Amino acid sequence: MVPLEGAAQTLQATGRRLTTQRRLLLKVLAESRAHLDAEEIYALAKEKDPNISLATVYRTLNVLTEAGIVQERANIRDGQRHYYEVTDKIHYHFTCLSCHLVIEFEAPLVEQAVAELAERLNLDIVHTRVHIDGYCPACQQKVMIA
Repeated sequence: MVPLEGAAQTLQATGRRLTTQRRLLLKVLAESRAHLDAEEIYALAKEKDPNISLATVYRTLNVLTEAGIVQERANIRDGQRHYYEVTDKIHYHFTCLSCHLVIEFEAPLVEQAVAELAERLNLDIVHTRVHIDGYCPACQQKVMIA
């Protein structure tokens, strides 16, 4: 689901509006199950609005990121590929080292550990990154057959 009402309020609080382009990119991100980089977002957005430009996509992603509506993440292994996702719930990532499947998961114990650490050491923790690499069930099967 596209968090349009929340996005509109968040943007308004920073003196911005929920424009047609911002609404479109939020919809593209929310509808996709994949982790999309800017060019992939552009390709999907262009299917819905042939007049949108790549520059507009980058500018819009920057605005949505600055507002905290979207998060920009770097691929943990190479740090080169950046992808974007709607900031909707706290979650972490598992990446298959063979097929590169990315699985999102929630981990309440991680959140609990972070909260306890913040309280114990009087820290203001603004971001936690947990990324696990390994092999998905399908790739494990391929290794066992080979």
